[in-house]
Amino acid sequence: MPEGMCEVTVIHKDTVKKVKQKMPEDGVIYDLAEFFKVFADSTRMKIIYALMENELCVCDIANIVQTTQSAISHQLRILKQSKLVNYRKEGKVVYYRLDDDHISQIVKKGREHIEEL
Repeated sequence: MPEGMCEVTVIHKDTVKKVKQKMPEDGVIYDLAEFFKVFADSTRMKIIYALMENELCVCDIANIVQTTQSAISHQLRILKQSKLVNYRKEGKVVYYRLDDDHISQIVKKGREHIEEL
């Protein structure tokens, strides 16, 4: 018997029923999984960390992350589509920032978890 497997099959009906009642609908679970996929790229994580510190333009982000402006623009497009960042224009310069404080809270909690392992 593999480690972590029950030696008998038993369904705890009351517990299962309570848990099922609290589970979000499949659509919400799917959206949540898609949301977390965005965090699964190290370049996007570097961008998010940079934007946790300050509002930045693409040139600044590319310099911080040490990659091309084209690569940063591509990643910012993904982050915008996922509603993790937004932007404002000032003349010919576009400044990006995190969409709200929830994003930095999620990243900080994830980091806390990683650091306690």
